[in-house]
Amino acid sequence: MKLILLGPPGAGKGTQAVRLSEKHGIPQLSTGDMLRAAVQAGTPVGLKAKAVMDTGGLVSDDIVVGIVADRIEEKDAARGFILDGFPRTVAQAAALDQMLEQKGHRLDAVIEFVVDESILLSRIEKRAAETLAAGGKVRPDDNAEALKARLDAYRVQTAPLSDYYRDSGDLRAVDAMKSIDEVTAEIDKTLNGSA
Repeated sequence: MKLILLGPPGAGKGTQAVRLSEKHGIPQLSTGDMLRAAVQAGTPVGLKAKAVMDTGGLVSDDIVVGIVADRIEEKDAARGFILDGFPRTVAQAAALDQMLEQKGHRLDAVIEFVVDESILLSRIEKRAAETLAAGGKVRPDDNAEALKARLDAYRVQTAPLSDYYRDSGDLRAVDAMKSIDEVTAEIDKTLNGSA
């Protein structure tokens, strides 16, 4: 099962990715983690990424897609994978589709987490409070100002992916304002074709 989770920050993608990963025995792939691992392993793509990062530049879409291409060849991704946080732009989505096609793969679904943005702030504040109460460290971007900036960036860069994947027939929307268990159930229904 090859999935992309799409939605604004605070929509619950990370929580659901963990559940999907455990249920289906497929890895949740973070481009940041993959990038760091490729650099550390000294892979050809990792070396390209390191050269760009060492000069303070942003890693190109081609390099990120190359890292994803290498990662999905690993044994734990043989049954599929979950991409959360990538692609972020239509250009990245097109590059990802091309790479998957070259490997003989196709996405099974793109699950869009539909949320009420006005409620996301309280959700982020609650997450921060729960993390603190549990003795954890709060993410530096779990605050109102950072959320607003992240939402603005999401609307400009990432929201157009909804139309891109709707046009390809891959988009499946779920109401991410429901409880965690209800969202999990809705995703399961969607993936089983009964939604």
